[in-house]
Amino acid sequence: MQGIFQKENTDKALKYGIYRHLPTYEKIIRNLVSFYKEIFGLDIITKQEGNVILTEGLVLQDAKVWADVIEKSTTPYNNMTELYFEDNDVEGLVDKLISRNILVEFKTELTELASGQKMVRFYDPSGNLIEVRTPVKYS
Repeated sequence: MQGIFQKENTDKALKYGIYRHLPTYEKIIRNLVSFYKEIFGLDIITKQEGNVILTEGLVLQDAKVWADVIEKSTTPYNNMTELYFEDNDVEGLVDKLISRNILVEFKTELTELASGQKMVRFYDPSGNLIEVRTPVKYS
């Protein structure tokens, strides 16, 4: 599984403050950490002041901290942003989500695009939209 940042770039993300923030509620951060570990293999780098920083530059942030910064409350399932991952076995990922009864809501079914890529979109347990595709095959 790979995301926007490769594992070798995690140190750069930390050094330069390049993160993808997901606002969430503190009481479910532990569940989201487990979700991102089980589904995408992301590990905790550090925890600090309402943030949990995971490998690949993903940050889970308490919704209250987020709201204090932007002076607005967050809205789950708003489709304003999307996390993008690539996986060679998208079917296996979908099977894992279904067979383990992981609480997600599918936005799209598993689809094969004209390019041959397989793609699925779903919401994580906190309402953040995720897209997973197989890597592009260049000729």
